[in-house]
Amino acid sequence: MSAIFDSVFAHVQLGLPAVGYDRKVILCIALLLSIPIFPTRSYAETPAQSDGQPGNLLADAKSFFRKGNLAAADRTVRLYLESHPNSADAHFLLGHILFREIQSRAAIERQLQSQAPNPTGAKKALSSDASDATGSKATQEMAKASLAEFTAGAKFRTPSAGDLKTVAFNYILLADLADADKWLTKMLEWAPNDWEGWYHLGRTKYNENRFAEAISAFQQCLKLNPQNVQAEDNLGVSLAGLGRNDDAAVAYHQAIAWQARSLTKTPGPYIDLGSLLLDQNRVNDSILFLLQAVEIAPAEWRAHELLATAYTRAQEFPRAQTELEKAIELSPQAANLHCMLAPIYRKQGLADKAKAEYDHCAALSSSDSPSEPASQ
Repeated sequence: MSAIFDSVFAHVQLGLPAVGYDRKVILCIALLLSIPIFPTRSYAETPAQSDGQPGNLLADAKSFFRKGNLAAADRTVRLYLESHPNSADAHFLLGHILFREIQSRAAIERQLQSQAPNPTGAKKALSSDASDATGSKATQEMAKASLAEFTAGAKFRTPSAGDLKTVAFNYILLADLADADKWLTKMLEWAPNDWEGWYHLGRTKYNENRFAEAISAFQQCLKLNPQNVQAEDNLGVSLAGLGRNDDAAVAYHQAIAWQARSLTKTPGPYIDLGSLLLDQNRVNDSILFLLQAVEIAPAEWRAHELLATAYTRAQEFPRAQTELEKAIELSPQAANLHCMLAPIYRKQGLADKAKAEYDHCAALSSSDSPSEPASQ
């Protein structure tokens, strides 16, 4: 194990400072927890190395991991580590298992929310509540535990590109974008054809407001994985971040065209194009795309929020009210939604409801709820 990796990974064991979550980072985390991860090189896919011992437990743990039996994999690899504490393979495998357990818990939470009779939590992973699935203390502790295993393994062998990618993803969960950027960049030096790594590097660069670098990362992702709708949409968002709105619109339209025949569409490009058109005061055009976004993903509160903005500008207040009430149902802790709904009620003579929403707005704003929409 080189001295460089020893020193680089050692700081993880000291713990990480608490960090705040803004909405862009929360959206990034929610995306990370909601999609499958395909490591460049998983230790579950390599032959067991038992440090001179038979290694049956380690082989079993890898088999359980491949099959998605995370509980058995976790239990078995920990048992192996009791007698093989210097096994890099085992530590790295446990680091991967812990990260997958975070994803699995988030998926179960989303399923439970979608089945609940009260839909107010259906999109809670995108809200600012610190107790939600993306920013909970339990999630942060599991991410730190995963990082600690990679630290332990790195004392005995240099991590692979796949290991560094999971390290970076853990830092994303901890909202430590600088370290996420660093490790994604390093893993891509070793695995330059990993399109998923380029995608997440682009998301990280965007959240760091490094838009030009984000554009380069998304372009590289698209070279490796052509017609990736999310990458093209995020390319548009990054172009918009540089004020290149015409180029951004081209990217959004391209993303929409690529999924035109798909049975399962993503609402992102419709939302982002609708938002751009709103910024250009093209209200009627924006409504067309935002209505499509709501049809594709009725539980996506941002689409309802932007649609309400469009209807407000068109002075269609009952429709704006309906959309804001739906958005609040989906994301009740978003202060700006209550701040928007209050004057809509007032304009329609609903004084008591207006006052209640003004009160909600003030209470949530004082607790530092984020109010600016961000892209997915």
